[in-house]
Amino acid sequence: MNKVMSRTAQSRPRHRPPTRRDSRRPGGAPPRAAGRPAAAARSETPRTAPATAARQPRPTDVFADRLLAVLSGQRPVHWMLRHTAGRAYDDLARLAELSPLRIPGRRPVVHDIGYYVPSEGALEVFARIAAGDRLKAMAFRLELGKDLRWRCTAVETGTP
Repeated sequence: MNKVMSRTAQSRPRHRPPTRRDSRRPGGAPPRAAGRPAAAARSETPRTAPATAARQPRPTDVFADRLLAVLSGQRPVHWMLRHTAGRAYDDLARLAELSPLRIPGRRPVVHDIGYYVPSEGALEVFARIAAGDRLKAMAFRLELGKDLRWRCTAVETGTP
């Protein structure tokens, strides 16, 4: 079984902001080696890419957020027109009329995402949607098109 949980737990906010890491300030600069000028010491230090390089979001995360925005009434249905294929748009339009993920007074968020790979170029995704103390379910299928773009081909929610 190729079931994968794709989101990791978010870290809690700390009690104070992070400290400043500036080498120009006293106490922040590394010690200099004796006998060498500062310019020579700097030229030998290899430059590396920053540790927090920007990652591309996964298609499962992007589509879960987009579908949540439509099914909770935050965005219109036609916003997903070019991101759907087959009967998925019709199903999405029917579901959006009911607004199954709208919770009065709360803004729903994607709590957790997992996916299953049934075949090459297809993903079956499930998402838990949280708003306050309530959890709801959403499932959708993504297929990779000939143009190498992911499109939603089926949508379901946990409501009857």
